[in-house]
Amino acid sequence: MFKLKAKKWCKNPFDIETQKAVNKLFYFPNELEEAFYKDIEFGTGGIRGIVGVGTNRINKYTLGRCAQGISNYLKKNSKRDVIKIVIAYDCRVNSKKWASQIAEIFSANEIYCYLFSELRPTPELSFAIRYLNASCGIVITASHNPMEYNGLKVYSEDGGQIVYPEDVDIIKYVNEVNFSEIKFKKNKDLIELIDKKIDEQFYEATINVAKFDKSLTKKLKIIFTPLHGASITAIPKVLKMSGFKNVILVKEQSKPNGNFPTIKSPNPEEPEAFELAIKEAKKNDGEIILATDPDGDRIGVSIRDEDQKFYLLNGNQTMIIIFYFLLENLKKRGKLNGNQFIATTIVSTPMLKKIASEYDVIYKETLTGFKWISKLIKDYPNLQFIAGGEESYGYLIGDKVRDKDSVAAALLICEIENQMRNNGGSIYKLLVDCYKKHGAYKERLVSFVKKGKKGINEIQMKIDNYRNSPPKFIAGIPVVEIKDYKKRSSFNLVNGSNTKIHLPKSNVISFILKDNSRISVRPSGTEPKIKFYFSVNQPFNQSEKWKKIEKELDKKIDNLIQDLIK
Repeated sequence: MFKLKAKKWCKNPFDIETQKAVNKLFYFPNELEEAFYKDIEFGTGGIRGIVGVGTNRINKYTLGRCAQGISNYLKKNSKRDVIKIVIAYDCRVNSKKWASQIAEIFSANEIYCYLFSELRPTPELSFAIRYLNASCGIVITASHNPMEYNGLKVYSEDGGQIVYPEDVDIIKYVNEVNFSEIKFKKNKDLIELIDKKIDEQFYEATINVAKFDKSLTKKLKIIFTPLHGASITAIPKVLKMSGFKNVILVKEQSKPNGNFPTIKSPNPEEPEAFELAIKEAKKNDGEIILATDPDGDRIGVSIRDEDQKFYLLNGNQTMIIIFYFLLENLKKRGKLNGNQFIATTIVSTPMLKKIASEYDVIYKETLTGFKWISKLIKDYPNLQFIAGGEESYGYLIGDKVRDKDSVAAALLICEIENQMRNNGGSIYKLLVDCYKKHGAYKERLVSFVKKGKKGINEIQMKIDNYRNSPPKFIAGIPVVEIKDYKKRSSFNLVNGSNTKIHLPKSNVISFILKDNSRISVRPSGTEPKIKFYFSVNQPFNQSEKWKKIEKELDKKIDNLIQDLIK
């Protein structure tokens, strides 16, 4: 079957270069099968995959098919006289070329295109959609995936990634497109390049939500690396505009480069991504380190601990700091009125719920994928959205942007550290104080890569096994509740009761243990991975230091991993 599909790519409408590349694959049957055994699927708000020829790869035709399908959808369903779309791209190889090609396809379909003239971070695209009153937005990126990946994210008119039912409708239109139906011949009159005008408005909106100290000069010494990505166009500028004069760039990683020559993976969740930045910080007495992913929506943070060594915050810890600071600030200003909410996901730290309760703020929990957090803003227009976050280093402050926003997060984190230091403290001390108040929590993500068709089957078999034969004990601790988000059901093993989960279906299983530990298992929506999320906790012994307690919590996680993942 896959060979028949491949043979179709060896003739028109595919160009000569593509035909030659496919013909070469016939000498490598395994690679040919991987490239053609299925059509690449929509994942978290778009398509993402390995670059190459074939229906299961990212190339001008699979991207073009998406653009044509979205065009057909918009023309059929939009009630606007003029349909407008905004297109951005990151630093990856071919991102700029493919962004231009997609703009040409939309213009050929009589849709007006705003195309960023150079790379820009994804949150700026989200902002631009609403600012320009567009119907849709697209960014060419594979986010934090390895260098061999690229892809496309699709955004709705509210600036958030598409969700049900719009995503299902768009997928239907995309699947109906034959490759011969893609309109590649552009209408240059319907393509407008944008840059500085949007930049200025985006910077201003960012500063409005994330700047708290009005002083013109702030002494905090910041080390920043965009990991060769798009946020170099925004974060240094926003920090400077907000009064931070001591921003030191990691020069080796400041130039956009889709080959990511200095790192194995352009993912700020990986400690290795901070190696050059830490060297720079030690050389220049840096006080805080910021690192962002290629499209500038995720951000990692490293701070000085009590021993003045660099301590890498995980995504949950950064959320704790952001949420606590914002709520405390609103409380001091008398702005909390019970009509506000914070939001996170089902795999994030349970401690956030305790923080929300402390300030009598509504707490909302949704599925993994930041699109679901953004959807809550649209679903609850009568509530004020304060902030949202997910454990995978994504945070959103306010509602001017509707996706993960490393630019506002970078500014806010520096504002917090600057304010803490001015008062004799630090983010590290603030984090420990939060643990002392609410209990000690520690989370960890463990992922396993399973490549190709065989890997996908292995991942699903593993998850099906947990679903059909769930453990009753993990590391000797009784399982008291199993939440199956695919079945939308929560089963209590103690009293035998079943309760409905009021969230859309998702292939996630969570095990709640008697000691309130929590383990969630799910396949990645963007990579061939199975992911395990561990969360453990214990009372904070006030006579002990956090590092000692953290080691105890890490040991708990190690025991859970050893027993569950065999």
